[in-house]
Amino acid sequence: MYVLAIDTATPTVSAAIGRAGRTLAETRIVANRSHAERLTPALEGLRRAAGIEWADLSVVACGIGPGLFTGLRVGVTAAKTMAFALGVPTIGVSSLDLVAWPVRHTAKRIVSVIDARRGEVFWAMYAPVPGGLERVTDEQVARPEQLVAELVTHDEPVLLVGGGAVVYRDALGEYEHGEIAGPGFDAPCVRSLVELASVRFEREEFVTPLELEPVYGRGADTTPPGPKAM
Repeated sequence: MYVLAIDTATPTVSAAIGRAGRTLAETRIVANRSHAERLTPALEGLRRAAGIEWADLSVVACGIGPGLFTGLRVGVTAAKTMAFALGVPTIGVSSLDLVAWPVRHTAKRIVSVIDARRGEVFWAMYAPVPGGLERVTDEQVARPEQLVAELVTHDEPVLLVGGGAVVYRDALGEYEHGEIAGPGFDAPCVRSLVELASVRFEREEFVTPLELEPVYGRGADTTPPGPKAM
């Protein structure tokens, strides 16, 4: 079973092809506002690097946000289009989950933070559990100082991870029990998307391309999920 994984929720365009949870080829490009121009050629190069044909894919997985409006629209549209053309299902995974997953082995609570622009961040908190993570808050949008105020109410050590934690390092550093993971964990991880999507595909937890929708995370576009085991 081959999976194509795409995430464009941040200024980074990331994609990977994997099989049985293992990544075979991966690409990561800082696109800023040129997601559409960068994604299509990146996918073709990825296919060649993985040594497969598009017809070999069994599922297309996509980070569905929250994140930047234009980037999300590009990635989700590409995933839907490709899945529809190939006649395969899709799997959507929260981009905040994809930021948190690589640091799941920490003993601390994890706070996944994506830069939402306009002086705000998208964030969610996770608790390590056997075999993975459990999201223990809704996905939210807030100013960095509001996030700090929320962390103070929990008053426990946390690991802040994601591009938003790097951009707002000074503000988030006001929380004395917080550690920032650093720029190596700034974008949603498509290797994690390959891994999580492979498990969900085996459980038949997928949707049709028409059912795959982005979660923009702000205003009328937001439909935040509740606590969820990963």
